[in-house]
Amino acid sequence: MPQTDGLSAQELMRSKDAGSERRSTVLTRFWSQRQAKVGVILTAIVVLFAFVGPFLLPWLTGYSATEFAARPFQSDGLFGTDNLGRDVWSRFLAGGLNLIIFSVLATLVGLVLGIAFGMTAAYAGGWLDSLIMRANDVLLAVPQLVVALLAVTVLGPQPWVLVIVIGVTHAPRIARVARSAALNVINEDYIRAAEMYAMPRARILAREIMPNITGPMAVEAGLRLTYSIGAIASLSFLGLGMQPPAADWGLMINENRIALSLEPAGVLLPVLAIALLTIGTNLIADSIAHASANTNAGGQ
Repeated sequence: MPQTDGLSAQELMRSKDAGSERRSTVLTRFWSQRQAKVGVILTAIVVLFAFVGPFLLPWLTGYSATEFAARPFQSDGLFGTDNLGRDVWSRFLAGGLNLIIFSVLATLVGLVLGIAFGMTAAYAGGWLDSLIMRANDVLLAVPQLVVALLAVTVLGPQPWVLVIVIGVTHAPRIARVARSAALNVINEDYIRAAEMYAMPRARILAREIMPNITGPMAVEAGLRLTYSIGAIASLSFLGLGMQPPAADWGLMINENRIALSLEPAGVLLPVLAIALLTIGTNLIADSIAHASANTNAGGQ
């Protein structure tokens, strides 16, 4: 028995060292890809505008995000005015912070719920696995945007409603990926060694399984962040997200679309920012997927 325990401990240490080396290799392979660099640059530019922009008002543009600047849809200022005569450039600089923060929070909510349920289903197996995954199938049958529209209509267009609803609708999709990834590692030697030492199941899930499924989860996080950005911007465009007079990129598109041919900047600026942010996060997610796949192939 002591020899078996010693061998298991050595295997456990080797597995952890291999996991650390693999994560380092994934990061190296990720950054070696051109599309990863492009994605990081695009995302960083938009995020920089979103976070720094509100602090540049009003001294940079001369106006706050809600201050009257001129008549509606006039060419005054750098990009003219919007439907109520507010400075478009000021509105744009102030309008991205909420979108990014709410999207990240919604993605985190979905990841926490999805990873917890997915790993639990894979590790427990049996009736609990079936129960969780059948519930997942029911939730997946309902379109995500329909659930969000219904919840926002009933509970009101509050920021916390957007975050919770989008996050909860992400959870079933994340849970399927987490379960699939966890099934690939639950029979590894380090899991058996942890079980032999009577490690609590919660600790096995948190310390042994979760660190070894970070690759697929990172890819899924990138995809869900992209969908969160699109969903929250769409709800704001429909009038069910951020409410006037708040500055928001999705809301700006809705407010200024009636004069697209007259003063297009009020629509084109937020559309361009959302598009660049979506493309950037997609490129990052794809690069992580390629890096993880290449690392797995090299390890085999």
